[in-house]
Amino acid sequence: MNTSVDEKLLKDMLAHAVHFGHRPSKWNPKMAAYIYGKYSGVHVFDLKKTAIALEESCKFLQRLSSEGKTVLFVSTKQQAIKIVEDVAKECGMPHITHKWVPGLLTNFNTIKKRIKYLQTLKEQQKAGELDKYTKKEALGFKKTIEKLEDALGGVQEMHKLPDVLLVVDVVREKIAIKEANKLNIPIVAIVDSNGDPSNVTYPIPANDDAIHSIQFLIQYLGKAVGKKASKAALPVAAAPVSVS
Repeated sequence: MNTSVDEKLLKDMLAHAVHFGHRPSKWNPKMAAYIYGKYSGVHVFDLKKTAIALEESCKFLQRLSSEGKTVLFVSTKQQAIKIVEDVAKECGMPHITHKWVPGLLTNFNTIKKRIKYLQTLKEQQKAGELDKYTKKEALGFKKTIEKLEDALGGVQEMHKLPDVLLVVDVVREKIAIKEANKLNIPIVAIVDSNGDPSNVTYPIPANDDAIHSIQFLIQYLGKAVGKKASKAALPVAAAPVSVS
């Protein structure tokens, strides 16, 4: 593994609070190798190791993207939703940002049927075909469309299993991680000090709570996935960040 580190990358990560973990009482001992020490009551990551992991992840994503592979972006935590959606769309990749649908990967054939049903309802709605139903029935269809759109709207164009998952927060997205592992789908993930890196193919030890950290890392990874993402605006200037 190449151990040379880009000094600018280190400074950028520092400016965006990538180095802050959780309080020691919340840590996962499996993250010990990535911890530099403690500061103001929280664990601090060794940013050199974070930089190396980030670059290795980017190389992997870049290779897959060049082969036309599919990257599924996953994060349902509130502060990451817009960032993940924006970058995924810029990359032309699917995303899950509201709630992980159990069986999305392990029961994909059934999920595809739900996606098809959603697309059919939307087509009927657009064509005015749902107007022939009673108000109560039409309202029921509308609610069904909204529910399915929230759950599966980001994967409507995903016609086969993804080739890799890109995850923010492995603790929150443990079901997605479990399903991907079961199917041997590789995972690139931002893993905070409370996470388990052993279930991730390419773990990136970093702050997965602060919006500036998430934005910087997801945009950086997005550049490796697709050219459109590389044109995304640079991360905004860092602001004071609270950690827990």
